[in-house]
Amino acid sequence: MIRNARIDDVKTIHKLLAYFAGKGLLLGRSLSLLYDQLRDFQVYEDEDTGKILGVCALHISWENLAEIRSLAVAVEAQSRGVGTALVTSCIGEADLFGITEIFTLTSQPAFFERLGFRLINKKKLPHKVWGDCLQCPKFPDCDEEALIRYSKK
Repeated sequence: MIRNARIDDVKTIHKLLAYFAGKGLLLGRSLSLLYDQLRDFQVYEDEDTGKILGVCALHISWENLAEIRSLAVAVEAQSRGVGTALVTSCIGEADLFGITEIFTLTSQPAFFERLGFRLINKKKLPHKVWGDCLQCPKFPDCDEEALIRYSKK
């Protein structure tokens, strides 16, 4: 079941993101930032156990532009559709806001291409979206791909 993240989820979200950040697969988020941006996050909760199996955020970047970020799925839940469900839910949320352009920076472009995203040159994204990059240990030698999805509206 996908639901909006709650305050009592923050430490679990932090732990999940830190695990994948430690492997260099995504940008870690501090507890402070997670509390500040809690409304951006959705979680996938196992209906039987109540355990959070995945997390994803939709962060509004600009007038008509949002980012899918911090997508992480617990190792034991991978390849079960959790990531797809989370991204699809975030796309639906963007539609509710009337946002027609959604981008992501990822080391897994094929996953996002299956969901209607297409590769673009990072330089086509507004400078505003690069604020988080300054916190990344890979900066300025980013190895992630930029992808964008346009709404069918």
